[in-house]
Amino acid sequence: MSVKRIVPCLDFNKGRVVKGVKFVNLRDAGDPVECAIAYDEAGADEMVFLDVTASHERRGIMKDVVKKIADVISIPFTVGGGLHTIDDINSMLTVGADKVSMGTAAVNNPNIIKEASEIFGSQCIVSAIDGKRIYVDPESKPGDRIIVQTEEGPCWFEVWIYGGRKPTGIDAVKFAKKAEELGAGEILLTSMDRDGTQMGYDIPLTRTISENVNLPVVASGGAGTLEHIYEGLTTGKADAALIASIAHFGIYTISEIKEYLRDKGIPVRFKKE
Repeated sequence: MSVKRIVPCLDFNKGRVVKGVKFVNLRDAGDPVECAIAYDEAGADEMVFLDVTASHERRGIMKDVVKKIADVISIPFTVGGGLHTIDDINSMLTVGADKVSMGTAAVNNPNIIKEASEIFGSQCIVSAIDGKRIYVDPESKPGDRIIVQTEEGPCWFEVWIYGGRKPTGIDAVKFAKKAEELGAGEILLTSMDRDGTQMGYDIPLTRTISENVNLPVVASGGAGTLEHIYEGLTTGKADAALIASIAHFGIYTISEIKEYLRDKGIPVRFKKE
């Protein structure tokens, strides 16, 4: 088993780190630069910074904040939200981001993945997919949907864009495969049904996409306990676990998470003192 990563996510809005439930009811979680420094020092493997309203508000990402964070941390750093063009991507990489995450832009113009990966390299292009369950009648003919059996019933997973505000009708599993074909180097997969609920990752979603692509998959949305993280990395077959609420609000430290995983036989890296 490859080494698994623990990746704090800084959702950013109007100068502050925020965290909501199912993409709404945002709650303040601190200053982004201070949070970034704390997670770097605590032993996080990577960090994700998402400007959660940039695409919806059709504006650029807060470049000055990205630069401030990049200047004070030593771990890989992914930036997403409101990136629509090659110039946008270049701007983020220039001020210090290691990777860029594209969701809305990649759905509206999938070729941006291909173009960006050819220019900057697949290793820094992340396809962000926000998926939501759409339950179906077991007797119905789903057409070209990939139906997944869950405890709650059969469903497919629909891609939503603009920060979870707009459904697309696109099958998330198929889009993940397309993103891989176009040159994405990683999938950042968020369950809209589980986001911020602390009820655990959507394992059927995570496992299905992990099994259908040959890319690292970062599980996101729903981690509330140590067991949830373990399940996401094992049953869900994810390569990394994105965390937010449980870390932002002091429920668990990075060290506690990694010690638990190590004791369960999951290979993780610890920060060198």
